Amino acid sequence: MKLKKYLYKKVESTNNVAVRLIKQGNERGIIITDQQTKGKGQRQNKWISMKGNLFVSVFFEIDKKISLSTIINSNLKIIKKIINKKINSLIQIRKPNDILINKKKVCGILQETIFKQNKKYLIIGIGINVSRSPKIKNYPTTFLNNYSNKKLNRLQLFKEFKLLYEKNLHLFGV
Repeated sequence: MKLKKYLYKKVESTNNVAVRLIKQGNERGIIITDQQTKGKGQRQNKWISMKGNLFVSVFFEIDKKISLSTIINSNLKIIKKIINKKINSLIQIRKPNDILINKKKVCGILQETIFKQNKKYLIIGIGINVSRSPKIKNYPTTFLNNYSNKKLNRLQLFKEFKLLYEKNLHLFGV
């Protein structure tokens, strides 16, 4: 099943764009932007969106009965699989929504669900530090190009995410 691409230069949050697109009647898609001005993290935290990194949201209708743990585990597996192909370092999952390299955060995931006309939609916001990472006191961060032999391109990563989500939508009851 194909995901429609939505490309933006600048948005507040790719998850907010996904909510708007669903409310406008779009069933599924994948959003990428060059810049987020108000990226969102878990528990109302802000995701620091630095230029050159990857900011994506995927959205689609899901089975109302699917469990939250299935959703979380499926997303983490998909994202970890892509990162694993790119680097040769220890990748860890810190539940519920972080991916670490050598105990430093490289990726955050924000999963939200909304209902429209008795249908349940999943929105998966993914932020990956590709070429830079923020300096956060007492919170180690890193970026993928620190661990890759070849400079990684965020647009190529975006294409890989799109393909892998399209192949794995069945994990979400689609």
